[in-house]
Amino acid sequence: MSIIRFVFISALTLLTFVAAQAQDTRNVPEPTIPKVCAVVRARLSSRDGKLDAASEKLPDTVRIQSEIDAPGCLEGQAVALRPEPGHDAFLSGPLRLRKGVTLVVETGAILFASRNARDYDLRPGVCGTIDASGHGCKALINGDHAEGAGVMGDGIIDGRGGEKILGQDITWWELADKARAGGNQNNPRIMILSHCDNFTLYRITLRNSPNFHVDYKSGNGFTVWGVKIYSPKRARNTDGIDPGNSTNVTITHSFIDAGDDNVAIKAGAGLPTTHMTISHNHFYSGHGMSIGSETNGGANAIRVTDLSMDGGDNAIRIKSNYSRGGLVHDVVYEDVCIRNVTNPILMDTHYTPLGKDNGMIPVFQDITLRNLRIVTENSAPGGGKITLDGFDAAHKLEMNFDNVTADTPGNLQIMASHAELTMGPGPVNLRASGTDVTVTGTPGAGKPNACANKFVPFPAR
Repeated sequence: MSIIRFVFISALTLLTFVAAQAQDTRNVPEPTIPKVCAVVRARLSSRDGKLDAASEKLPDTVRIQSEIDAPGCLEGQAVALRPEPGHDAFLSGPLRLRKGVTLVVETGAILFASRNARDYDLRPGVCGTIDASGHGCKALINGDHAEGAGVMGDGIIDGRGGEKILGQDITWWELADKARAGGNQNNPRIMILSHCDNFTLYRITLRNSPNFHVDYKSGNGFTVWGVKIYSPKRARNTDGIDPGNSTNVTITHSFIDAGDDNVAIKAGAGLPTTHMTISHNHFYSGHGMSIGSETNGGANAIRVTDLSMDGGDNAIRIKSNYSRGGLVHDVVYEDVCIRNVTNPILMDTHYTPLGKDNGMIPVFQDITLRNLRIVTENSAPGGGKITLDGFDAAHKLEMNFDNVTADTPGNLQIMASHAELTMGPGPVNLRASGTDVTVTGTPGAGKPNACANKFVPFPAR
């Protein structure tokens, strides 16, 4: 073999290896539901998706928790919540997952969250109130170092965010709205998973969380497959899935319709935020496929592919500011279809609320958009807005646009500053200019990304 050929093949092999590593490094097959080791049978009944007042006095928390903790359930097995004839519902306060044990909500079963704020208190009397700090509630489902555990099944987990807190004339979501005037609401999340390596969410439906639906942090190996998440558009802070300070994360084949970020990759100080794959998903209302706002720990090696975004406030968004900024790089969005979105592309280094200037400057570099199309059908009023905002002349936004097109580019408002933008080799019909903006490259000819059949209705809830 010639030296030139050897060098070429070696370089190609290296590039292939690097490309393969710049995402979830695991081979992630479709999960399977484990063998059931224990069954908890429903004794409550829902009507029109709700529980009656009498059911509030019959929680199933102890029954469910005792089976999760039982020594007869081994690692790799599951506790199943099973409907019975005439009974489909369970009511629970906070549950603790155990290493290796999966909670399965079976078809036809609904696990309702308690509306009693005292059940969730991390500090006495705090949950269900507004204070300066927030974060005063346990989640409905809690995992701490629960390696190999999961939540699965074709049933439903309902956080009941739109229902009144017991003993108060206000819902969880109304409490969140009230906090806009000052302070932070203490509302529970459906799931908080910390240091839960190799955790799996599979086929479950999560709805109406009082706060974030899924908060996953400080883990290695997180798989979300075939999950449905729903909260109303006006339900404040109801993020879909927020993975942070974690590595080897895959979110795939899922449907997310939320009142805040559909997915928000968090990168605060702590473990690296890296090697994530978000693929084959459909997003609806919400604040977008986001990175941030915490980026001071750095985020990289993120791949978003085969994504439809229909009806949200934002689509592709990276957000941070000088109170929590850091380096975000090596991020690729590919095969993305956007329709009826107010901000199709939003690179925001001055995200509000700004907070205290900590000198943590956000820097977004090596961000690639490839095969992305903004569809005119049902387009946002005014055509929508694209924001390409670098922090300053010393910390520019660096982005690559390759086959990035809008059906009606003249209807888009494009705002750019402190940015180095590379166009091509595929077609690009967006024309960006502004203060300290450099545009290089030569876009070529080609067809827009194919979006036929990409936009599908949210599955029946």
